[in-house]
Amino acid sequence: MNCLVSRWHVPVLLFLLLSSPFTQAADPIGIPALTLTTAEDGSQQYTVTIQILFLMTAITLLPALLMMMTSFTRIIIVFSILRQALGLQQTPSNQILLGLALFLTIFIMSPVFETVNQVALQPYLASELQPLEAVQQAAAPFREFMLGQTRETDLALFARIADAGQFNDPQEIPFRILVPAFVTSELKTAFQIGFMIFIPFLVIDLVVASVLMAMGMMMMSPIIISLPFKIMLFVLVDGWAMIIGSLAASYGV
Repeated sequence: MNCLVSRWHVPVLLFLLLSSPFTQAADPIGIPALTLTTAEDGSQQYTVTIQILFLMTAITLLPALLMMMTSFTRIIIVFSILRQALGLQQTPSNQILLGLALFLTIFIMSPVFETVNQVALQPYLASELQPLEAVQQAAAPFREFMLGQTRETDLALFARIADAGQFNDPQEIPFRILVPAFVTSELKTAFQIGFMIFIPFLVIDLVVASVLMAMGMMMMSPIIISLPFKIMLFVLVDGWAMIIGSLAASYGV
């Protein structure tokens, strides 16, 4: 009997404590969802929790921003065309090409990143700029970079599609027009560079195919014979250094 009482003693005690009026009257503890603070100059700032939420949302857009607002698009397309011109389907692998394109993008975009760090990131971390002001300051270096690489015809095309009229100052061009115009210009430039890369390797394929046909070896694939010659030519002219240097030079680096 004593064992039975002691067994039910603890659950009954916990039930009484949880159902007591003292427990029910306790105030719930939580984090406020939104708090708006007004500064002395009239500007408003959200709570840190809301800023973190906005930051986590912006991080999901980083891959798209990396491809659409930097030199990454031109570099990765040129590398892909180069691999196709050599006749190598999986060498170098996609991971190697993406890694090389990423670090080359960081190298080319380093002046822009340094400017953003000086005029936007550091003042924001020092509480000298509000979040929206920091974003506006960070957008200016990227706008200058993209305007320097965008063709006027592409800008005019998207301005006409958006029915935005004429812009007296390039700084007035909104990002909804500048970004697609910049990407279109990057695609054109990348395919132009890829065409120049493809020509020497195409000549080797034509020569090898003609020699095999003259020898009556029409059943042998010319790619098998031309691949070593294309690799040898690419190595002899130091192709990787030439292409990477040309890509960097195309941005004025």
